Amino acid sequence: MNNNYFESYVIGRISSAIVLVMLVGAPFLIGKVLGAMPDIGAAGKAFLSVGLVWTVSSVVEFLVYTPMLGAGGGYLAFITGNLINMKIPCAVNARDIVGAKTGTPENEIVSTLSIATSSLVTIIVLALGVALLVPLQPVLQSPTLQPAFENVVPALFGAMAYKYFRGNMKIAAAPLIVMSILFILVPSLTGSTSFMIIPAGALAIGIAYKFYRKAGA
Repeated sequence: MNNNYFESYVIGRISSAIVLVMLVGAPFLIGKVLGAMPDIGAAGKAFLSVGLVWTVSSVVEFLVYTPMLGAGGGYLAFITGNLINMKIPCAVNARDIVGAKTGTPENEIVSTLSIATSSLVTIIVLALGVALLVPLQPVLQSPTLQPAFENVVPALFGAMAYKYFRGNMKIAAAPLIVMSILFILVPSLTGSTSFMIIPAGALAIGIAYKFYRKAGA
């Protein structure tokens, strides 16, 4: 088991390094081929303006999601991206269907397979979307359907979240109420949900720790 986990981490680290080099190097390679290299100084300033801020969110997402996904699922999810919208809902739903528990080998296998399936389905859907973009453009840009497109993710997470809220209402109630009031009073925060995970998660952990101490007293 330990050897398998070690191999998973080695493969994950190598794959992550390769993907990182490809993602960062692609713009420079394209710029060199086309004779339009990006300004290194401007690119560095642009990265510093947003990269340092998103680094905090990335660390928090890593700490929150990795225990849920396991080693293989975690590496694959962070390499392919789009965790909140696709990978996490897919992995959580698959885990619930088979009844796997967090931290078990079963959860590791289910998470990895579900995230891989989600990635493959995404590629297929994107390929079909590109091929059908022109004929479907009038439908996709229809004002009637815009509200539906804007509420797909909230509807998905609302349905999934209720199950966990119901099972841990004492812990979930305070973060849910506080965040709901905060988003109502400051609507602009809805565009920064990744950052709001930090205070909401800290509040939930604090409440859980308080109940744990109270139960052990």
